[in-house]
Amino acid sequence: HGGDELLLERQRRRERWPLSEAGMLNAGVALAAFAFALTFRAPRERFWRRMTMTGAVLGTVALVNEPSLRDLRVTKNDVKAGLASAALLYGIFRVGDFFARRIMPRGTEDIEEVYALRGENSGLALAARLALVIGPAEELFWRGFVQRRASRIYGAGKGDVIGVAAYAAVHLPTGNAVLVGAATVAGSYWGALAAAGMSMPALIVSHVVWDVIIFLVAPTTRAG
Repeated sequence: HGGDELLLERQRRRERWPLSEAGMLNAGVALAAFAFALTFRAPRERFWRRMTMTGAVLGTVALVNEPSLRDLRVTKNDVKAGLASAALLYGIFRVGDFFARRIMPRGTEDIEEVYALRGENSGLALAARLALVIGPAEELFWRGFVQRRASRIYGAGKGDVIGVAAYAAVHLPTGNAVLVGAATVAGSYWGALAAAGMSMPALIVSHVVWDVIIFLVAPTTRAG
């Protein structure tokens, strides 16, 4: 019965929204590319305000288009899996930071530019933005909407690649090679976990915890 209800819900959405599944996917990614370009290319001073608004918009797109995302419940196992995966990803980024600073021509400058985006935001205010809006919204949109929909349209393997490629591509306007590389690594990591069956609540916990650690608790910047 659950499958029948899902099919009926999809039919109702098709009637309300004339775009096909592929059309909605393309429109969503285009919206994300536009929003990320505005977020990163505008003056640095209000970066996190713009990022929060971008997250709110993209998260809403995901919730509107994927009904299953509206009724999530976080379990103890989700928290454990999220914490463990966040810790592992942080370790991967520590190693990546070491090599980026030594191998890439602008490795150190690019890394410091990313951390400069923190500006004068207080730790508590930034943590709230990351935990309540930005982190959850990115998982809902990129893994919950883009990767799921691309996998339904093109098959699991291609869908996973499309999700990672789109996530990396929207960071290109930053002009920061390290940030694009970081988005590719993080997107591949969470995309692989999603493809392997990790629940959305666990992915959200992982993303939020990693964001808070990498930006606030134990940043890799030398100033930090």
